[in-house]
Amino acid sequence: MTETEADLRTPKALAAAFRLREMVVRELEARWPAGTTPVEEACRHALLPTGKMFRPCLLLASAQAVGGDPVTVLPAAVAAECGHVGSLIHDDIIDADTVRRGRPAAHRKYGVNEAIVAGDLLFFRLFECLTECRDRGVPADRVVTAVAAIARAGTDLCRGQSLESQLTGGRVFEVGPYLEMVRLKTAALFRAACEVGGILGGGTPDDLAALVSYANHLGTAFQVHDDLLAYTSDADSMGKPPTSDIRNGRLVLPVVLAHRGACGPTRRDIEACLTGHAEPAQALAALTAILRDSGAIDEALALADDNARSAIEALDALGPGEARDLLAEFVTRALAALAGAPSAATGTGTPAC
Repeated sequence: MTETEADLRTPKALAAAFRLREMVVRELEARWPAGTTPVEEACRHALLPTGKMFRPCLLLASAQAVGGDPVTVLPAAVAAECGHVGSLIHDDIIDADTVRRGRPAAHRKYGVNEAIVAGDLLFFRLFECLTECRDRGVPADRVVTAVAAIARAGTDLCRGQSLESQLTGGRVFEVGPYLEMVRLKTAALFRAACEVGGILGGGTPDDLAALVSYANHLGTAFQVHDDLLAYTSDADSMGKPPTSDIRNGRLVLPVVLAHRGACGPTRRDIEACLTGHAEPAQALAALTAILRDSGAIDEALALADDNARSAIEALDALGPGEARDLLAEFVTRALAALAGAPSAATGTGTPAC
């Protein structure tokens, strides 16, 4: 067991997680008051009440882990949430999903046109917030470098979204391309949060390399667990329709793994479930049975767990301290939240960072 692993689940780390989260929540509520213009109201609807807040907390903890002050980079944490939520608004439009965080999706409540503009507004607000760090004492050259990192992550996210469409449309049941898509699409915002936090906090090149490696592995583990939710959880714990992936024919990891190891007839059954011809709930039930029988769910979980361990090991390159412990804690807490563990807001489990 590494030194970092030994420090997991400490009360001190959990208290730190709540402090960081509350900082960002208060800032978001102050920046997005009720009774604003329709497009800003759509943004507020998507932002508040907040989600798990992983990315803002990752940014603040990364800054602190390299010796920075979380207060000076708080606007960048708000920026991270704006970018994440803006991408969710657009994702829901692309996927025709009508529920997000247990409520009507922005495009469902405000219309597609308003929702598209709201997502765009949040992307531009991201950059506005990021530049505010200079006013809080962060050197201007760090802010410029952080802007470049955000832009790279945004470019990767768009490439990942495009690659996902290619894999789905071409029925590419291959693990390598799937993992590349995850690295580009899902890990991009984790990577941006950690790298930007490290940059603004004054981290060394070695610090930044460790944070990027951590984020890539965490993003992969997170996405694989998210892929499994439709096949292992109930609709209430997901906060969005469990049939979304089936309805959109999306090739998530357990489906790719089951198809790879299946015989001809079973492969055809898997493909039939993804065509959209069958009623979505029936297709989901049929595909779930195939995944369970094939062992693909366990195989996907093993890959996620390997990446979770690698994420924690990457942190050993950072100096010891509360923030490094917190980053390690985020790995277990993020995956536990996806698995439907009880919320720590009730004193029983996972903090919603």
